[in-house]
Amino acid sequence: MNRNRAPTFSVFLFFAILMIIPVKVYSLEYVDGFSQLSDAFQGFVDPNSGSTSFPSLNIPEGGRAESLGSACTALADDISFFDYNAAASSILKNTELALFHNSWISDSNLETIAATWRKGDLGMGAKLKCFYVPFTEYNDFGERMASSYFSETTGVFNISYNFFNGYYFKGLALGANLKASWRAVPDYTDRTTGAIIKNSGLGQSGAAVMIDAGALLRFNVAKAFADRDPNLKIGFALQNIGIAFTGFGTAQGVTIDDSLPTAVCLGISYRFIKPVTICADFRQPINLIDFSRTEMWDAGIGVDVQITDIVEVMAGFRLKGANPRFSLGTEIELKQFTVDLNYTFDLTSSLNPVNHFSVGAKINFGDDGRYSRELQADSYYEDGIKYYANGQMDKAVEAWEQCLKLNPAFTPARNSINLVKNSTKLFDRVIDIQSLDY
Repeated sequence: MNRNRAPTFSVFLFFAILMIIPVKVYSLEYVDGFSQLSDAFQGFVDPNSGSTSFPSLNIPEGGRAESLGSACTALADDISFFDYNAAASSILKNTELALFHNSWISDSNLETIAATWRKGDLGMGAKLKCFYVPFTEYNDFGERMASSYFSETTGVFNISYNFFNGYYFKGLALGANLKASWRAVPDYTDRTTGAIIKNSGLGQSGAAVMIDAGALLRFNVAKAFADRDPNLKIGFALQNIGIAFTGFGTAQGVTIDDSLPTAVCLGISYRFIKPVTICADFRQPINLIDFSRTEMWDAGIGVDVQITDIVEVMAGFRLKGANPRFSLGTEIELKQFTVDLNYTFDLTSSLNPVNHFSVGAKINFGDDGRYSRELQADSYYEDGIKYYANGQMDKAVEAWEQCLKLNPAFTPARNSINLVKNSTKLFDRVIDIQSLDY
């Protein structure tokens, strides 16, 4: 690890400069070129775009997932899994706490705090995120009358379990998110008196309850390198299935709001060489209230490259509607802390090109001793092989049984025990046959 720290700092500095200094100059200078690029996607114009309630549910919170073009339905290998696949908490390596800040468009921001916990094949997590944008009201003379914030806040509780976890097949992870959101619209003024009308924004505020469901398969296919992690993942997710309400505090009473941004997602990730992972996903929105207003599909692709033991570089592309979104990011792991930096050139959310940045910080609280137990299980298995080679069958079986106590899914140890037992039975049978009295 230490041998990589000197080049790591240089790599980090290079990408920090690349992402922060020239981006705005470059994008403004070449805005016409990117406009021509956007024109190439005019056939994907979506007349139903923006027709759902609580649009903040679709805004990426930032960090590594956004750098990969949000194509994480299958990858889902860090704490940002909440927005992509609810099944992933049961397969994360470490317990984590994370903070994300995403400087979105038009002075809007998204703040997120999230935590995960895993015990064996059981995973749990919780997240709170808040999207907010300044809200300023002016009168007919251009005078400021009121100033506050429009916001959408979402809380998430996650639970998942990895079934059939084994040595070769890594299991089928299934999970769900329980979510609740609140849209806060600030009070506005009386146009005649200029006084703020108390609770006037409440009638336009809203609430939503929903669930996500996810499934994740992990196994090895055409793997040409040694590694504990499977190199192929396939993910499936249902997002934001629920209902939204508005009209609180009004004479008409609470009514059902527009459809939530419900979607069906399918993704795949593949690591064809050890340092490089590619991921892609396809997302089909569904308007559960009025199917005719369903938005067009969107899709993304991402590439992750491990530069050193502690530095990764990510790039992604996402197409939603007629305009593409390009992203670039880096992740730096410093002992128990991991820092994510992301830059996105976004033509999806505005008629004009928009640069925005996001940062994230993750704290690693360890893996509950899983890795050390795996190493100890490996050691017992190797001891058993040595005993077996020396003809010490009883000691070999004892070592392999210790291996299975630490890792019940260690299939080679179980197979080795069965081999010894079957060989012993066969030997005893041969002795019995030789001792028959003719």
